[in-house]
Amino acid sequence: MNTGALLQALQHQVQQLAQAIADAPASGVMPPRFDDQLFNQRDSRLSHYLTEVEKNLQQLKQEVDKNRLEQVAFLAERIVAQITALQRELATLNLRKSNTTAVKTNSDIYQTLAQHQDYERRLQEMLRDKESQLIQQTTLQAQQHIQKELAALEGRLMRCRQALKRIEKQIERRESGL
Repeated sequence: MNTGALLQALQHQVQQLAQAIADAPASGVMPPRFDDQLFNQRDSRLSHYLTEVEKNLQQLKQEVDKNRLEQVAFLAERIVAQITALQRELATLNLRKSNTTAVKTNSDIYQTLAQHQDYERRLQEMLRDKESQLIQQTTLQAQQHIQKELAALEGRLMRCRQALKRIEKQIERRESGL
């Protein structure tokens, strides 16, 4: 596939993305949704991120005209990553919207907080159990298996703590009247 066809394919993808963003509900994204390296801005509107993609596409066309292959490769990869991130955000927009409206009343949010605190406690107990099992293992294979389970548990605990922080911030916002 030649460069012109690739540029045309990227242009088509950006046009489709623009249409999908235009059709999406007007609610913004909750920053930071994207990797710091992916976009130069922090905004709550997908259309502003799309504008950055479009600017990068224009810059890519200029770099192709100047025959700067390294810049072309870099910009093409960046644009594809940006398009993918925006498509993923669009696909999960409705899920996130329903997640944020699911916790409506104060009692619900405190119940959710208590539930997540219980999850955290149980995950910590499971981690301690696995660590004691790891110490008792004599074979390398068994140790590696338990180390994988420990890594998975640590990931779950990290996500649980992130959820706890979000819930606590939500409680703080409600209590401060924001």
